[in-house]
Amino acid sequence: MAAFVVSNLINVRYLTGFTGSNAAVLIDAEDPGLDRICTDGRYLTQVARQVPDLEAVIERNCPPALIEQARSAGRTRIGFESDTMTVAAHHGLSERFADAGIELIGISGLVQELRAVKDAHEIALLRAACAIGDAALARIIADGVIRAGATEREVARALEWAMYRLGADGIAFETIVAAGANSAVPHHRPTDAALADGDLVKIDFGAVYAGYHSDMTRTLVLNRAADWQRELYELVATAQAAGRAALRPGADLRAVDAAARDVIDAAGHGERYVHGLGHGVGLEIHEAPGIGKLAAGTLPCGAAVTVEPGVYLPGCGGVRIEDTLVVTDGEPDLLTATDKTFTVI
Repeated sequence: MAAFVVSNLINVRYLTGFTGSNAAVLIDAEDPGLDRICTDGRYLTQVARQVPDLEAVIERNCPPALIEQARSAGRTRIGFESDTMTVAAHHGLSERFADAGIELIGISGLVQELRAVKDAHEIALLRAACAIGDAALARIIADGVIRAGATEREVARALEWAMYRLGADGIAFETIVAAGANSAVPHHRPTDAALADGDLVKIDFGAVYAGYHSDMTRTLVLNRAADWQRELYELVATAQAAGRAALRPGADLRAVDAAARDVIDAAGHGERYVHGLGHGVGLEIHEAPGIGKLAAGTLPCGAAVTVEPGVYLPGCGGVRIEDTLVVTDGEPDLLTATDKTFTVI
């Protein structure tokens, strides 16, 4: 295969820096002079500014335009992102180039694999996004936003607005604020349920800064804590520490997951830990590598990943503790700095 058409917009941004809503890139393995970026007429100025080193093809439907560019250069085996292109789009391309001797080759995850390892600039942007999240949570706690009588939705919106005021370009995902029994739902969506004294309050949120995402979960208790809440928190904190300690270059992804999961299993709560230990984070909130029981592969040095074990007791409440870290040759680099001590507010 001599040529490859990249049409996933996140991958286009990673490779070129272009942030428009319609684009594709042609990469030629034999002749870099044939590399092209394609976008439509809305982005003439933007593509010239963001990608000055690549020739721009201005077309609305970018993949066929770039395949035609490759065909004109004598390329007959052309790769495409099979995990991005729809069946209908592939069918249309196959029909269009059927008589041109073009062989379309589906390729999955190639750029995502490159994205799994962050460079120094990417880590700096991730660190900035995480710092915004840390500061925003501290601000709403200091302002008394998390209090009995406030609703989950009010706390979530206040936290999101705090992130914007602190410089976030967006929120990384729909903020989770789950109080009381709702904290036992791993991905609870905030409602008008009011926080009450004695509630576990689970807050999972993130900021976007310059395209890069932060991800952090903290679980607090409102005003007074029960012994079972302290015990559950201590268990999850111990599992989370074990997961963080297992982050080493070359570590088997399933073994990293097991480091935390074994702690929870040994305490008899294995059935109440219902998700993987973590995931990569970067230009997307969930990207490679995934860390879980069914994961395949090893952990690369430079990967930015979350470590987020949780135990969820239906009808009672749940605890999740999550950090974002970068895998290094030494201790993992912790990007989320908010204290993880059991906290009653």
